[in-house]
Amino acid sequence: MTTNCIIPIKKGNYQDRIFTTGMTGYPDVVHIPDRPEGGAKDFSKVIELAKKCEPPTEIETGKIVGGFARNQVLALADKVVDAVKSGAIKRFVVMAGCDGRQKARSYFTEVAQNLPKDTVILTAGCAKYRYNKLDLGDIGGIPRVLDAGQCNDCYSLAVIALKLKEVFGLDDINDLPLSFDIAWYEQKAVAVLLALLFLGVKGIRLGPTLPAFLSPTVLNVLVEKFDIKPISTVAEDIEAMMAGK
Repeated sequence: MTTNCIIPIKKGNYQDRIFTTGMTGYPDVVHIPDRPEGGAKDFSKVIELAKKCEPPTEIETGKIVGGFARNQVLALADKVVDAVKSGAIKRFVVMAGCDGRQKARSYFTEVAQNLPKDTVILTAGCAKYRYNKLDLGDIGGIPRVLDAGQCNDCYSLAVIALKLKEVFGLDDINDLPLSFDIAWYEQKAVAVLLALLFLGVKGIRLGPTLPAFLSPTVLNVLVEKFDIKPISTVAEDIEAMMAGK
């Protein structure tokens, strides 16, 4: 584990087969020290254990199409704009952010499965693993799931939105045929949300649960100033997003 995406580990489960390094640490888990100046990290303990473990067995097959960060999407900008102007693409839905393993998180799978065929999903972060293996097809050669990468790559999604605003000659990002249905789980998602608020994005749906640290006062500001909405049912949210609400 190299970053903060680590969950509580049950003793006797896989505690002896997990390592941390960098800023990440966990009680009773082996930590790989930082590299010495001019040197390299010592991964010998990881390698030693790996040699003793059984070889991995394949549990699924298939393919995932990725690599749609800002440079790739902007290279296709003319094609995307033409698809919007012709009505082939009616709406973009940003479903990005951090995800968890609770059953309620299947909300994002169901949204992806039930969105109209003339919508494109822009995604980044681990929330995408709910639906990026689904066969959702394409629109004139444009995949219906454009995967920009990990949580930090939500920057690319913001750049794409701003470029579309410029191409269509709009003054406000909220005038784009663009809806935000964001997965909240931990603190990186807060950074993504704050960036969107700074850009003036309104009407963001957030869920399936709201951050526990949101006080009533802060929540009221977000609702009144930015029209933040909690996630509702799949059917209600899709209907509202398609209506631009």
